[in-house]
Amino acid sequence: MTARAFIFAVILLAATSVTAWAQDSEEVIAGPVLRSTVTVESDVVRIGDMIDNAGTSAQIAIYRAPDLGTTGSLPTAQVIAALQAHQVIGVDTRDIKAVSVTRLSRAFEGKEIEAAVAHTLEHRNGLGDAANLGLTFDRDIADIRLEASSTGALQPISVRYEPRNGRFDISFEVSNDNNKPSAKLRFTGVAIETVETAVLTRNVERNDVLKSSDVITERRPKAEVGGDAATRTKAVGMQMRKQLRAGQAIKVADLGKPDLVQRDDNVTLIYEATGLYLTVRGKAMDNGTDGDVVNVLNLQSKRTVSGVVIGRGQVAISVATPRLPATADAETAAPVSVANSNNAPVSPKAE
Repeated sequence: MTARAFIFAVILLAATSVTAWAQDSEEVIAGPVLRSTVTVESDVVRIGDMIDNAGTSAQIAIYRAPDLGTTGSLPTAQVIAALQAHQVIGVDTRDIKAVSVTRLSRAFEGKEIEAAVAHTLEHRNGLGDAANLGLTFDRDIADIRLEASSTGALQPISVRYEPRNGRFDISFEVSNDNNKPSAKLRFTGVAIETVETAVLTRNVERNDVLKSSDVITERRPKAEVGGDAATRTKAVGMQMRKQLRAGQAIKVADLGKPDLVQRDDNVTLIYEATGLYLTVRGKAMDNGTDGDVVNVLNLQSKRTVSGVVIGRGQVAISVATPRLPATADAETAAPVSVANSNNAPVSPKAE
């Protein structure tokens, strides 16, 4: 190898070594860099949460974390001052004006809590299905937030229900993944079983026929309505058997089939028999629905007859078919006595 080649090799090796040392030095002494957004699970914010490359200062707490599930903002100047107080200097702020800090959480919505309470009480001490339970809590049920590590289900650990007044007292437990104590949640209030029932939108009189606009569907306590609650579908088109006020729940016993014949209405009397079909005008003496027997005045004969309601304004009268006398059989007929002129009975002669 010539002297010139040897010198060139030495220079190239030295340049390569310097470059590699510079790269390694950058990795080792990389400076702290500020983060624009931070998420934490604990109740404190540490230096390692705020900056990259925090080194041995990473676990030092410098701020109290926001409330569970909320986000706060810290001006960059305030963050830098807090870091310098712990000898963290030379932080690259990347022209960030403020740092957003969010505390993660596990949320239970009010509807989720209400459903858990209902399912816990389902079929307990005579109660029905969870879907039919009306719950009133002693305190308004708002969304509840727990630590993000509380990943367990709402597990009931204590359940009390008093059928006489409907009061409940239920405690739940939610387990924690970080070996921390389980979260405890307690709810108290009143539970009643409800049923869907038809409710009147106006005052009604006896014999009123319900229209669609007269009836709505509401949930009412089962103790109020009983097991005789009428549904809206079954109520519309039916006739009231009693007077009720607007807002009252309708029971099946309050309803009947609508009258197809009204007292004093003109009706058509239908006489029908084998080979015979006659119609006559009449006047109803009674109210009646399909299948009812009513009295009708025949306006032609002025006689009152009974018939069966078969349609609106129609009453069927059955006419008995006359029976013809049976023809006597000469061979089986009883002997007939014939009187002679002396009024003495004479037996018929045998042929």
